[in-house]
Amino acid sequence: MKNSYSSLSVAIQDLQKKGFTEDFNLVAEGIESKNLKKKWKAGELEVIKFYRFEGMSDPGDNTILYLIETKSGLRGLLVDAYGADQSVVSSAMIQKLKMHHDE
Repeated sequence: MKNSYSSLSVAIQDLQKKGFTEDFNLVAEGIESKNLKKKWKAGELEVIKFYRFEGMSDPGDNTILYLIETKSGLRGLLVDAYGADQSVVSSAMIQKLKMHHDE
């Protein structure tokens, strides 16, 4: 896997080709796949790597792309605006994502 990408869209395209095909979304207890209509709690997944993207002209365009693998082996991507919204996401999921920010 590359250490960096020039843009979020380039990263998503490349990583999907490498098997990170599922599109994950943050939910209260962890993540979900709307496509599969399935949810995973923080303890049922691992954050493999993340990439940080900063907007050139608008600081509000800052995002993080997480590479996630569930315990069942499903691999996908989670795009998050800089940091999980603590009012929506469980503390366990915040810790799962945060520990990779601090590495």
